[in-house]
Amino acid sequence: MLAVEKKKKYTVADYMLLEEGAPFQLINYDLVMSPAANPVHQAIVARLSQLILNFLELKNIGGYTAGTVDVVFDEGNVLQPDFLYITPEREADIVKNKIEGAPDLTIEILSPSNAYYDLRQKKDVYEKYGVREYVIIDPIVQTIELYALMDGKYYLHKKAKKPEHLDSLVLAGFTFDLNKIFR
Repeated sequence: MLAVEKKKKYTVADYMLLEEGAPFQLINYDLVMSPAANPVHQAIVARLSQLILNFLELKNIGGYTAGTVDVVFDEGNVLQPDFLYITPEREADIVKNKIEGAPDLTIEILSPSNAYYDLRQKKDVYEKYGVREYVIIDPIVQTIELYALMDGKYYLHKKAKKPEHLDSLVLAGFTFDLNKIFR
């Protein structure tokens, strides 16, 4: 049950009144509810997390990684990427009780209930606030699109389809291996 009153525009203060784990994100001052992710979505998040964490450990690279954590961009946007990475140089500045500011890398996995938000509204917020690399994973067609920020705008750096791969720009040396992600 919501602990905030019903109104037309919600803010971070309203969002923080929700129970922990409530299935909401604050997108452009709207509370957007989504159901729990389906098993395919969750399996991809788990495999992707394992691949990235193994890479970071092998290369002895620090930084902060998380899945589905609140990221506060402004008073009207608290988003929960499926996975994020923050470089060691920026970690102390933005990782507090919640993430305050743009991660260096965000990854979203599309599902029927969230595709519109991930491809439009959330992408616009990530671009506006300077997320350097935005990766969209589509489990239905088994593709990954990597958008890179240049001069404040996203451009499609590369799109790959299983069995191809693509290389991260933020995590130099890390390859999104579609055969491992889409088993």
